[in-house]
Amino acid sequence: MTLHAALLQGQKLLEDALVSAPRLTAEVLLAHAIGCERSWLFAHSTDELTELWWIHYGRYLHQRLKGVPTQYITGRQEFFGRDFHVTPDVLVPRPETEHLIEAALKYDVETILDIGTGSGAIAVTLALETEARVTATDISAPALQIAKANARHLAALVDFLQCDLGSALRDRSFDLVVSNPPYVAESARVALQAEVRDHEPQLALFAGPDGLEIYRRIIPEAARLLKPGGRLILELGHDSLDPVRGMVAWPWHNIEIVEDLAQIPRVLCAHREDG
Repeated sequence: MTLHAALLQGQKLLEDALVSAPRLTAEVLLAHAIGCERSWLFAHSTDELTELWWIHYGRYLHQRLKGVPTQYITGRQEFFGRDFHVTPDVLVPRPETEHLIEAALKYDVETILDIGTGSGAIAVTLALETEARVTATDISAPALQIAKANARHLAALVDFLQCDLGSALRDRSFDLVVSNPPYVAESARVALQAEVRDHEPQLALFAGPDGLEIYRRIIPEAARLLKPGGRLILELGHDSLDPVRGMVAWPWHNIEIVEDLAQIPRVLCAHREDG
């Protein structure tokens, strides 16, 4: 079987199973099975598929058809132009979170705290894109191992701490606190996309009956950890803008909302009062 024929076969299987982006997914999985870039496939489309490549490709297709996210099969996800290692211990970084990075880069700060770092995508990116000293926390030890590995691989200087939110940190140490917290309501579990609900870490997805539990905790925690005049930047969940904005009363002011290209509110920025 040629590589071209293998791609067509994989694409058909994925299409029949209603997997999104079946052609792209087949290309990514075949490239992963071979250990090459996708571009190599097109230059060698008439090459014969070796037995070893076929075994790996078939296994990856089977996993994807069972709902395993492509990123967990390949162990890779691009974020802000860099490749991050991901496993089922961490949430797959989303393009929407890049809006949080862009919002953070507007401020010239010396110290940044990323609460609930997961794969480390936010913390590592900010460490590489700024000259700030970056600290990252997560309650999950396995997630922190992935984050540390990503920091080493990308040569980013980040201090990692295992704790619940910022509980291991002193008061008023940071110029900027950022977070992409869990924000899916337990009531939305059934309606959630199966590959997300069944494969991504529950701890990083769900936040109580209404999805607001972590926001209620993280906002006062940020007020404690920020220096006077510091800033908080939060990623927003679906329909969470109004309740979250209602939580940022005194000592917060200058509330700004960042929307994506579809005019969906994605990020909330708040400035902590001086003093």
